[in-house]
Amino acid sequence: MEFPGEAAGARDASTSPGSPRGTQDQQEDTPRAGQRAARATPHGGTDESSGNPTPLTVVTAALADAFLTAERWAAKELTALGYVVLGVERAAVRHAVTAALEAYPRPPVDAPRQLAAVLALAPGLVRLHRIRSARKPITVLVRRVTAVRARPETASPLLVDTLPELARALDLTVGRLLWLADTRAWNRRSAPSSPLHHYRHEWITRPGRAPRLLEKPMDMLRRTQRTILDELLTMLPVHDAAHGFVAGRSVVTGAAAHTGQQVVVTADLTTFFASVSAPTVYGVFRQAGFAEPLAHVLTGICTHRVPVHVLSAMPAGGSPEERHALRQALAGAHLPQGAPTSPALANTSLRHLDARLSGWAGAVDAVYTRYADDLTFSGGDRLAARPDAFLRGVDRIVQEQGHRLNPAKTRVRRQGVRQSVTGVVVNERTSPGRREVDRLHAILHNAAVHGPASQNRAGHPEFRAHLLGRIGWVEQVNPGRARRLREEFARIVW
Repeated sequence: MEFPGEAAGARDASTSPGSPRGTQDQQEDTPRAGQRAARATPHGGTDESSGNPTPLTVVTAALADAFLTAERWAAKELTALGYVVLGVERAAVRHAVTAALEAYPRPPVDAPRQLAAVLALAPGLVRLHRIRSARKPITVLVRRVTAVRARPETASPLLVDTLPELARALDLTVGRLLWLADTRAWNRRSAPSSPLHHYRHEWITRPGRAPRLLEKPMDMLRRTQRTILDELLTMLPVHDAAHGFVAGRSVVTGAAAHTGQQVVVTADLTTFFASVSAPTVYGVFRQAGFAEPLAHVLTGICTHRVPVHVLSAMPAGGSPEERHALRQALAGAHLPQGAPTSPALANTSLRHLDARLSGWAGAVDAVYTRYADDLTFSGGDRLAARPDAFLRGVDRIVQEQGHRLNPAKTRVRRQGVRQSVTGVVVNERTSPGRREVDRLHAILHNAAVHGPASQNRAGHPEFRAHLLGRIGWVEQVNPGRARRLREEFARIVW
């Protein structure tokens, strides 16, 4: 899996304490980098190289590792370490030291690959390496391996320094951890019958719309993801506007914010989970305090590339543009719809989008909430006067954050018509709409007849708890109808 720490141009970039001025987290996926945490040695340890000519990326990786062992982040110390790695290569070391000190205000102790990537872009070093390759190549003589450290951003027991420690925390061997992470995407082209696949896939057809793909993790991966959710992701902050998949919040709390408003505007994000890419997820783990190698592995565990044979079996439905966009999103590393970690990671990764949309709504004295992929805005005269212009701004912000709106599901509802937010009527007070209750009854009946998996079309990781929550919501306003729903629920075989 090859991805940067944050996509170029992202507005919500994640940076480490030692990030270069004006840059974002970058990550290169190389075998040497992937092994760094597992074979890290105390500062000052060495790994002898053969002295053969090496590519620039290997040269800069060796220099980055050496620089991060420096007692002081200063030119004299970095130059001396550069000579240890390359020999007396004055020009090459000078270019590398200058690039490092210009880019970083302080040493990026948890980001050796980011530092190596910055050095590999230094114009003087690039030019010198190209010229020298034809006659006397620059070679790595000694490799000093740096031990990267986590930053204590959370109290999670998973926030450790090395790959073996992370494997122990997840009750796995290092080999199994790397196999589950599959950071090189080997399984993407495995045969359909291969026992190495980590996911089961199920296409859900939708009349007139692009199909939806459920990606259900196998037992070992699911247990690992559940541990990551319980011992890390639940500790990460989400925006106050997020009401889906957040403890203590629900469709009711989200809808209650829009009760009795003059106008209610609703919109929908397309391919919600698939649009959250690996670079964004990597940024979440970096912000949580993980050093590069561990953030890379955790990203692999929590994202998925859909195998080629599954994409080729996509059923009919949707426009050519929708199908192409869905196929592209699923082919890349993304949050799988069906993994227990995906809702929490989506909420955390969308904090910046939520903040921008909340600010955009506040500019016209409106209120904003989000339940998963459902966006809702409500307000008075200022929003009611120009809802179309307001929605154009919403669309612009959403696109800048890497997502897209579904125009077919955008609605503007004024007073005098039924105002509904995620199935909750909010004209005067929150109450479940009759259509919503009928739909819930149908889901429960079909789940009892055909099994709960057949009705979990949204890929809720805790579908049983989700249904009980919806029944409890009906119970608040219609105990008699809720009693019949509970009887139907009792017939489901879990």
